[in-house]
Amino acid sequence: MVQGSGQAGDATSPRRTALIALGSNIDSRDGRPLDTLRKATGEVSSQLHADPADIRHARFYRTPAYPAGSGPDFVNSAMAVVTRHSAGRILSVLHGVEAAFGRVRAGRWGARTLDLDLLAVDGEVAPDAATLRRWIDLPPERQRTETPDRLLLPHPRMQDRAFVLVPLADVAPDWTHPLLGLTVAQMLARQPAADRDAVVALPPET
Repeated sequence: MVQGSGQAGDATSPRRTALIALGSNIDSRDGRPLDTLRKATGEVSSQLHADPADIRHARFYRTPAYPAGSGPDFVNSAMAVVTRHSAGRILSVLHGVEAAFGRVRAGRWGARTLDLDLLAVDGEVAPDAATLRRWIDLPPERQRTETPDRLLLPHPRMQDRAFVLVPLADVAPDWTHPLLGLTVAQMLARQPAADRDAVVALPPET
């Protein structure tokens, strides 16, 4: 489990934009995955003390579980939240919200009631460019078994996953990856068409 660190922000801390991916594919005590995500977005906003004007919400999407065949379809979304909290504090908040919604970390890429991933905080690179690049370049077969023991920013797999990039493009299409030099829109355009098409927006009244 990646551990977060850092203090809560105060009025003197700089404002920064956190990009957060949300996913759920099994029911929680709060209902269906879609119900869980709707409630979780409110809880994240509250815990980060974000003003409603400083929050952008993506639409909700239905996507196949990753890897293929590993479980029920997911509901995915994304948020962009302007906050004064550090990256470590944001991660701690996300882990706390996951736990409140019954998240159990029983295995890699398994079914879950709630998955909250901190994708990026402005253009911050953590812990350093060399370490991040090593995780970005990790061969697919090793991605299944190796997990980082510290916070990596930006998330080393975000550029590979249409189910992350499609919702993220709703809220931060022009955010630019500090190592890859690509915007979210450009990273999404590089995804296979089949992967993009598999991420289907849910109607608002669902």
